[in-house]
Amino acid sequence: MMDVFLTVDVEVWCDGWDDIDAKFPAAFQRYIYGPTPRGNYGLPHQLHQLQEHGLTGVFFVEPLFSTRFGLDPLAEIIGLVRERGHEIQLHLHTEWVDESSEPLLDNITGKKQFLRYFSLKEQTILIHAGAKLIESTGGQCVNAFRAGGFGFNRDSLRALAANRIAFDSSYNASMLGLDSGVKPDVTLVEPVECEGVFEYPMTVFDGGMHSLRHVQVTACSYREMEGLLWQALEAGRKAFVILSHNFELLNSSMSRPDDIVVARFRKLCSFLDRHRDCFNVRGFNDLTPTTVFSQPAPLTSPIWKTGLRMLEQGVRRGLR
Repeated sequence: MMDVFLTVDVEVWCDGWDDIDAKFPAAFQRYIYGPTPRGNYGLPHQLHQLQEHGLTGVFFVEPLFSTRFGLDPLAEIIGLVRERGHEIQLHLHTEWVDESSEPLLDNITGKKQFLRYFSLKEQTILIHAGAKLIESTGGQCVNAFRAGGFGFNRDSLRALAANRIAFDSSYNASMLGLDSGVKPDVTLVEPVECEGVFEYPMTVFDGGMHSLRHVQVTACSYREMEGLLWQALEAGRKAFVILSHNFELLNSSMSRPDDIVVARFRKLCSFLDRHRDCFNVRGFNDLTPTTVFSQPAPLTSPIWKTGLRMLEQGVRRGLR
């Protein structure tokens, strides 16, 4: 049996940094609830699908926005996830640091997109602040972390260890992972221990296009995800990490559901429900880490599946 982590990064954005206080109430509704003429297709819809199939999701919640807009919206998000029995973990987008009403750090002006752009001391402070925000609004004591945009480095793992957070899932071999300083010159695809923290990398694959792609609901077809799950199981992989976001089931203008992605997510949940004898969908709480000494090659997906996905994505773009 292989551990599968269905992870959802939960974020709120105001679509620009001008007049954000006026824009925030509508942005919160749009990003969290995703109202459409056919109902809500944001976070509640994902929670419903997981509950309907008896699956546990890992919700990496970004809390720094609440240092500008107050704790109530963050508590609302935590409440939605907690009441459905899912796992709440920590996600940080450091673009919010200079927007805080009360300074999170000394002498910070302007945007820094990634956590890796901060010193070890600053990263330690930011991670501590984020974890306390989650806990103070009803979340459990977090034990797993993901950096916004996968923008972490080895200091991030040291900062997590200092905050007694045992697991990280920021490594993405298709985005910034290789120059993170974690195991230089080795492409990580399986769990490893580094700086006292257990790294659970994003699952990536080679689809025949001479580059790696991470397994994300909006970026992969259901056919690709199903094939990769079976391949990983047969290869004896320890973990399979899938990414989604709270707004991924909406079209790019967030005005209606993206029917193709909605169907992908439903099919994925149904598949994992049917095959729970093979795939253990779980979170990081009470996880006994299993690491590998030698990293295998990334998974592969046949080029014909890549071609079909490209056609499917073309249809999606046409429907936007």
